[in-house]
This record gives sequence, C-alpha cells and structure tokens, in this order.
Amino acid sequence: MSLVRRRFLHLAGAAVAAPSFARRAWAQAYPARPVRILVGYAAGGSADISARMMAQWLSERLGQQFIVENRPGASSVIATEVVVRAPADGYTLLAIAPASTVNASLIDKLPFNFLRDTAPIAGIMRVPNVLVVYPGFPARSVPEFIAYVKANPGKVNHASAGTGTASHMAGELFKAMTGLNLVHVPYRGNAPALVDLIAGQVEVGFDSLPATIEHIRAGQLRALAISTAKQNEALPGIPTIGEFVPGYESSSWYGIVAPRNTPSDIVGRLNAEINAALADPKIKARIADLGGTALIGSPAEFGKHLADETEKWAKVVKFANVKAE
Repeated sequence: MSLVRRRFLHLAGAAVAAPSFARRAWAQAYPARPVRILVGYAAGGSADISARMMAQWLSERLGQQFIVENRPGASSVIATEVVVRAPADGYTLLAIAPASTVNASLIDKLPFNFLRDTAPIAGIMRVPNVLVVYPGFPARSVPEFIAYVKANPGKVNHASAGTGTASHMAGELFKAMTGLNLVHVPYRGNAPALVDLIAGQVEVGFDSLPATIEHIRAGQLRALAISTAKQNEALPGIPTIGEFVPGYESSSWYGIVAPRNTPSDIVGRLNAEINAALADPKIKARIADLGGTALIGSPAEFGKHLADETEKWAKVVKFANVKAE
C-alpha cells in the first residue's frame, strides 16, 4: 500500500470518528447548565411528585439543577408542544403520564405526533388508581356506590385531572363496564380536583394512589377500591374494583422523554441515572410508600411501553366513545 493511500485512509477514518468522539465528549460534559423538566399538570399531582423526586436525584448526581416547571392545561398538550419544539440538546425534558398516549386517539389535530416527536428516556413508576369519595358520601363500598349512582343517574360528579388523563380514562372504563351515568368534571391537574373532592364539591374520583394516599390516611377521602388486579400493600384491606366489576383493571405510570433527535449518549446517560435512582433503597422505599412499583428499563423498552399504551387506550376511547371536552 502506498504512503499516499495509507495517509488517505487514516484521514478518512479520523473524519468518520470525529463526530462520534464529539458526541461522546458532549455527553460527558452534559449537563453544563440547568435542565428544565416540564410537567403538564398542576403542582401536587402524581406526575409532579414523580418528576420532583427524579429532579432532586439528578441534581445531586449530575451537579446541575434539574428544575421542575409546571405548565398545566389541555391534558398536557401545552407542555408537550413546548418540549417537542425545544432544541434537542437534553436541556428541556418532559415528565409524562398516560394522557400523553391517550391524546393521540382522543384529540383531533394535535400540533405534534407524540411517538414520532419525542425520544423515550426512562420510566419512573407504575401506580394504581383508587376509587375515592369524599367522607360524607353515603356509599362505603363498591356495590353501595354502584347502587347509589344507579338510583341517582346524572347526579354524581366524577372529578379528573383533565380530559384524557388516567383518572378520566379509569372512570370512563368503569362507566362503560357498569353502565353508570357519572358526570365527568375535568380539572387542570390532580391537586385542584382533589381540593374540590375533599370539600364535597364533587363526589368521586379515580385518582392515582400517590396523589390520594395521604388524604386517605388522614381521613379526608374514603377509598372504596383499588384499580389494579391485585390489592396494594400501601392500602391494606382495600379491595380491588375487579372483585365487583369482573375484568376491570387500570393503572397510572410516569416517565421522562426528550425532543426527538436528542443525542443517544445524553439519552443513555439520563436513562442510566434514573435507573440508578430506582434501584436506590431510599427511592425504592419512597415509591413503595406511594403504592407504586419502579419502571426500570432501557429507552427502547420505555418506547415500546409508550407504543403499547397508545394502542391500548385508543381501543378504550373508541369503545367508551370518549370525546375531548
């Protein structure tokens, strides 16, 4: 091989390796400034709780502030649009919940395609929803609740964190499977919905366990049943909805995504740190106290979860004839 040819191949190889080396160097330097995590719901809800838990961990581990910014409205569409239009540099992230996958079939003419326009980073946790009523509500069990609503059709209000959220869809699934006439009242997040529920302004919710558990323990809400197939250790003795409505099951989950085309090295680093958090004894204990289970996995596994959830809820939207409000 001639000297000229060897030199050409050496330079060509260096040119190919340079972008890869630059990406690795960029990822190693990340984050060089504060990172925003947008939450499409009001402060105090389950998505907000999980995001703040991860933000604190990431801030301590990576040496830069991860700042949670609440942008409630339109069932997380407002926050999602901000993130998908942000630079794909890892400095603007989105905390997501089931509504992100429901909106694809529920809302016409979304300004984005969620699965196409985001890069999955990691799941955080999966939690049950809880059928809760305010303390003055006459029913003390699921059969009593069903009997009361049947006797008072259209007079019992179902509060949710917003149209298309997990608390909304859990209620719609319950209505479809029982034939009950509950009036849906959407709020701009779990927290404001719970304020009115505790006050008795609305009668029932299908809220996530992290958002409701302290209110249940304090006697501010009455838990009638858990939405998952098995009972939950955080609420011992509380039955499942499926014990009275065979086949019923729903849950909430939370995770983090970035704008599409975010460098894979940055996505991988954030995924590794979040998984490390989920394996930490203190974080594991906190998640268990909230009644949840950790969603440890790779970005690809979380991406498959998002695709599966999108398909699942599209079927529920169609079956229950749910309309955006």
